[in-house]
Amino acid sequence: MSDFDFDSGPGSDSDFSFDDSPKKKKKEPAKKKEKAAGTPVKKQAAPKPKKEKPDKENKVNMDASLLDEEDNVFVNVDQLQKGGGKKKIEEMYQRKSPLEHILLRPDTYIGSVEFTEPTQMWVYDEEQEKLVQKNIVYVPGLYKIFDEILVNAADNKQRDPKMNVIKVDINRKDNKITIYNNGKGIPVAMHKTEQMYVPELIFGTLLTSSNYDDSERKVTGGRNGYGAKLCNIFSTKFTLETSSKEYKKAFKQTWINNMTKDEEPQIGKATDSDYTKITFKPDLAKFKMTELDDDIVGLMSRRAYDVAGSSKGVKVYLNGKLLPVQGFKQYVEQYTKDVLGPDNEPVKVVYDNVTPRWEIALCVSDKGFQQVSFVNSIATTKGGRHVDYIADQITSRLVEVIKKKVGAKSNVNVKNHMWVFVNSLIENPTFDSQTKETMTLQSKSFGSKCEITEKFMKQAS
Repeated sequence: MSDFDFDSGPGSDSDFSFDDSPKKKKKEPAKKKEKAAGTPVKKQAAPKPKKEKPDKENKVNMDASLLDEEDNVFVNVDQLQKGGGKKKIEEMYQRKSPLEHILLRPDTYIGSVEFTEPTQMWVYDEEQEKLVQKNIVYVPGLYKIFDEILVNAADNKQRDPKMNVIKVDINRKDNKITIYNNGKGIPVAMHKTEQMYVPELIFGTLLTSSNYDDSERKVTGGRNGYGAKLCNIFSTKFTLETSSKEYKKAFKQTWINNMTKDEEPQIGKATDSDYTKITFKPDLAKFKMTELDDDIVGLMSRRAYDVAGSSKGVKVYLNGKLLPVQGFKQYVEQYTKDVLGPDNEPVKVVYDNVTPRWEIALCVSDKGFQQVSFVNSIATTKGGRHVDYIADQITSRLVEVIKKKVGAKSNVNVKNHMWVFVNSLIENPTFDSQTKETMTLQSKSFGSKCEITEKFMKQAS
């Protein structure tokens, strides 16, 4: 059975029964009253904006040429004239809702929705049952919306140290992905200002976040209020379930058609243990795909390994199987166990858990400088200043040792033979884009230091 069975553990569907049938929305008085447990809770209907009657003769043709003109301030005056099939000024300049803009300009938010050229990436190979490096083609946007949900699950470890399970299920046949964690549930409480339940607010309403207070030092992956909502927007169906013992309630809600429609939230009694489970069906058509192919599944599966390695004390299950990785040291071994050094022996790996916020490892590379790194469970596949911070320290120290032994060597020559692994927790990290492939925060703002120990350097040299 390819669907992961959540019915056997705490926080499972068997602990709490939701009515899955969609409910028709009705108008309610302004004052909210909580419904009986296990019954749908209806939201207050928002006033609908007035719609202008469409001009049939000048109906906007939303083709690529029109979309490319939205940022063009200086236009040809002839285009604004009436008649002759030329565009009216109302057609030239348009306002879109935030959701419409995300769907029209996905690159800004989730990266490209086109297939990449063949790119060498580390993926999980199901047949070999190990991580391998190979050329793949994939859609970065699809990879990103999956990653937003996975990082959310990993983030919960920072909020709840008792959390110890993440389950990832990728159902290729049904185009359905489920990610579950047994950490502290989302508060099932009515937000008095927004007049909706908190889970609905943070998963179904754009530009809402708990990460806007920059004076609060956090070591989580979320930052700017898009996150999981991007997954909702690029899915045909998105279901959130959570249970909170603190608030004595459980919550379930489903959105469909790119977050344009939602069913009424259903509220019931909390289960014995907190949990959060998200199930979504990616809108494959928006990624020019018809199925979850081998390459994207291999990439998503590798990210399950990433989380198992970068999240201390968390067991990660992939499609029902416990991954053989618990901790960063075992994770690094997944990359190096088949690598041979210059003497044709298994390559030597030096590892150190320097501080609770920094783990590093180093081995020899015969392919130029290589790095595998994480910031708050985010895979920084292109590195960034956290990698430079570690690599520069190691390089300068190694150069000193080599100079004493064999004479002068440049830092560049030494660095070209290094494979560096970094697992870090950094306060309020910044990135070069929403895809978060490169971390850009200056080292003075990391919130902690990682000073390479003498023991590490002796082993490395």
